[in-house]
Amino acid sequence: MSTQAADAGPAPGSGGSSGGSKRRGVWTQLWFWVVVGITAGVVVGLLAPDFASDLKFLPDIFIQLIKMITAPVIFCTVIVGIASIGSLAAAGGIAARALAYFLLMTLVALGLGLLVVNIVKPGAGFPPIPPDPSTLAEAQADIAEGGSEGGAIGFIQDTLLPESFFGPFVENEILRVLVLAILVAAATSMLAPSLRKRVVGGIDLIAKVIFGMIRLIMFLAPLAAFGGIAYTVGALGGESLGNLAALMVTFWGTCLIFVVVVLGGVSAYSGFNIFKLIRMIKDEILIIVGTSSSETVLPRLLAKLESAGASRSTVSMVLPTGYSFNLDGTCIYLTMAALFIAQAGGQDLPWGVQIGLVALMLLTSKGAAGVSGAGLVTLAASLQAFGGDFYTTESIAIGIAIIAGIDRIMSEGRALTNVIGNTVAVMVISGWNGDRDDERFQAALDDPELVRDAIEQETHGGEDETDDTPADRTPATAGASA
Repeated sequence: MSTQAADAGPAPGSGGSSGGSKRRGVWTQLWFWVVVGITAGVVVGLLAPDFASDLKFLPDIFIQLIKMITAPVIFCTVIVGIASIGSLAAAGGIAARALAYFLLMTLVALGLGLLVVNIVKPGAGFPPIPPDPSTLAEAQADIAEGGSEGGAIGFIQDTLLPESFFGPFVENEILRVLVLAILVAAATSMLAPSLRKRVVGGIDLIAKVIFGMIRLIMFLAPLAAFGGIAYTVGALGGESLGNLAALMVTFWGTCLIFVVVVLGGVSAYSGFNIFKLIRMIKDEILIIVGTSSSETVLPRLLAKLESAGASRSTVSMVLPTGYSFNLDGTCIYLTMAALFIAQAGGQDLPWGVQIGLVALMLLTSKGAAGVSGAGLVTLAASLQAFGGDFYTTESIAIGIAIIAGIDRIMSEGRALTNVIGNTVAVMVISGWNGDRDDERFQAALDDPELVRDAIEQETHGGEDETDDTPADRTPATAGASA
């Protein structure tokens, strides 16, 4: 068990006096108002579809505000997490375990999607209905964007390595921000201990201000959920989803199997219950349902998982990296959508070709953004790179156009599976590293109220801070008892 709890205050359930452990009325909790927003969005979408179709600006504004502070949050938490370890070798060990875990889960997700779509064959017998011209134009734009990828070298130069220090922050390029943060953290770790403490402490204070901004922005989450659901119901309706219902049901069912069976098995092996973990992050799950974006909950998860007992070093490295390298839902989507397009076009891909496609997607699935619609672009890039007789430019354009109509529904499944997968990854890898506070974690699983609002706890619990290097907690929870 980690010693971090001794530095961070009483563990959950220990009788501490923190207000975070007090029961609150349901109407004061974020998840309740998000549910209200979702319910109202469904009603408005059904009763006034024309009006509802114009409400997309609400989730767009919310996502824009979240994206504004996502890069600074990652930059600060990664630096504090790595530099506070004081050993680059220890940080490298965490990264190596995380990447090995990510690779394994990616292979399992791709393989599961491949197996299910071959059994169900949702695209078989699909009528050759010409897609809507405007949707086809959007599909061709996705292909153009996806076709700009330049293989492994292009990925390193154009996606991974920054061209300037501030450019990734301006363009909100999370993967490049992560590279910058790792470089700064490595340089900070090599400083003299006294100077390193001052640098880490200063960055930690900046992070606290950013997390205070997040708390303010989260008041808009119910409005974002309302607008997102209203837009989805009003714009798509039921009739337009009829021909693609089999694909949607198959995809969501596969995601459910992955979460319950695969992630559930991994969780049980690591000593915790997957359903209790999902209950612990239900606020974040409801926000994703409304916005179809996993990026909106990244800052909250950084705080919540640390408050639940994972070490700061593991959370700050595994979670942001997982948002680019551990996209289980996106992997399932890629294989199922790719084979659906082939089936809808009357193609029967040999198993050797399918395995080759999966091998390609093992690479193209990395670095996909955690925002709504990113999976469609990644799918276009994968099929464009695969090429051959099975996926011509015309067939890709038509296939993407067909799927685009339900991508909003599919993106929610992708985002939910991705977030649950990364949450499991943080707690499992923290357990592997031996720095997970299991007593604190089990208490949080049994009573999610203890960590429900870690960001709010920080804004009210910072009066007991000292001038020493922050304890092994994230900026959102340092010095606050859960």
